[in-house]
Amino acid sequence: MEAGKTVGLGFRIGTAWLLAALVALVMPFGLSAAPAGVPAEVTFTRDIAPIVQRSCENCHRPGGVAPMSLATYEDARPWARAMKTRTSIGPKAGVMPPWYVEKNIGIQKFHNDPSLSDDEIATIAKWADSGAPRGNPADMPPPKQYIDNAAWAIGAPDLIVKMQEIEVKATAPDWWGEVPSVPTGLTEDRYVAALEIKEVNDVDSHAGSGRATVGGRFVFHHMIWRTQVLDGKSDQEQDPLAIFNDEEAVNWPVHEVGRNADFFDPKSARLLKAGSSVVSDSVHLHSNGRDTRAHLEIGFKLMPKGYVPTYKRAIFGLGNGVDIDIKAMEANQQLHAYTVLQQHTKIISFEPHLHAPGARMCLEAIWGYTIQTLNCVGYDHNWVRGYDYTDESAPLLPKGTILHIVGFMDNSPSNKNIPDPRNWQGSGNRSVANMFIDLGIRVALTDDQFQEEMAKRREKLHLTKNDVVIGCPLCLVTPVPAPAKASGGQQQ
Repeated sequence: MEAGKTVGLGFRIGTAWLLAALVALVMPFGLSAAPAGVPAEVTFTRDIAPIVQRSCENCHRPGGVAPMSLATYEDARPWARAMKTRTSIGPKAGVMPPWYVEKNIGIQKFHNDPSLSDDEIATIAKWADSGAPRGNPADMPPPKQYIDNAAWAIGAPDLIVKMQEIEVKATAPDWWGEVPSVPTGLTEDRYVAALEIKEVNDVDSHAGSGRATVGGRFVFHHMIWRTQVLDGKSDQEQDPLAIFNDEEAVNWPVHEVGRNADFFDPKSARLLKAGSSVVSDSVHLHSNGRDTRAHLEIGFKLMPKGYVPTYKRAIFGLGNGVDIDIKAMEANQQLHAYTVLQQHTKIISFEPHLHAPGARMCLEAIWGYTIQTLNCVGYDHNWVRGYDYTDESAPLLPKGTILHIVGFMDNSPSNKNIPDPRNWQGSGNRSVANMFIDLGIRVALTDDQFQEEMAKRREKLHLTKNDVVIGCPLCLVTPVPAPAKASGGQQQ
């Protein structure tokens, strides 16, 4: 009897191991278990609609800029397979929602991050693979309410400046150059908390464009601009370098197609001078396949009257707009650029600016023997993104730090943004030429401000000596107290 039990137990254990081995052999060929966070049965009303409302519907809704709405089951059902495909291609051109931060490296905390988790991506895939069932209508979350299809992400602006309307013909070549300046109308100096730029045009977002460039929706690819008190001078007489020399001119974040709004550090809002105008000698227009009339609207959210900033802008370049050499018919090419920080610096945002061959950019900080990759992000020339760090994740870098950016370029037939990969590409302003710049926002810190920021970080994150803080190499090095003076003039 005992022998029989032993044999029986041994058989059962052996069978279990055999089954486990068979499962291990089979799984790589397609029978994979669903992630733990994916429901056994996925429906639109219970599982997909909340994801869509949070991360997709801002564009994919009636009247939104996207070519289709996903707000209801009837809207989304025909696009189920496309939703699976576009959400699962990884942080690179074409992914939806358009957010390209690589999640396996660097800092992961950003403002207004619409990206999907691995479980959410798997949930959408399972819904599509299961026939895209509706589910119980009672599970559907209440529809989101939008005050206006043209609502501003920064809230209702305190000031809106409308640029002059232009017309871009359907098949016009790229154009790059100067546009007429426009007065802001501001009558007193004010500091700006946030800004947002919208392209307003006569394009029907639901009509086919026949061209994928700039989303098939917009004609302004980017605008480099500043506000400047013109003092009666013509645009041609203005000094474009004045932004580095005085407060009569202030440079602002570059507008790029698809770009999100900018929220400035509360301690370093930017000054908008009374009587200033919006000035740009660097607008890039790119036809979208149809005759289009368009203009830009700049919305400013102002700080309360009496506000005074305590941090100054850090003004330095990080990029290479001259020495660019991109070979024909070749992927995985690299560009490099460096700068040495002359002041303690807080990095508010990271914003890669490349052109059509751009596939990816990494930002790296080098301090002594410490080399940290702060972030790597994909890039899509048709839908540019800026990445605003949260206050507790924004890199705090001591002076002397070397900032290094690496651009990864794909000038091969696999990159659909390239008009003709047989051509060599160098630097230039058009989409068929290239730029390589980090346009992120930074502020300079004094010694005391730098110590205060690190102390605040240590307290908020409850850091210990065993922690590693990406982007803050000195966060765990507390200041050494000054030696106490001996009393009575005698040394102790």
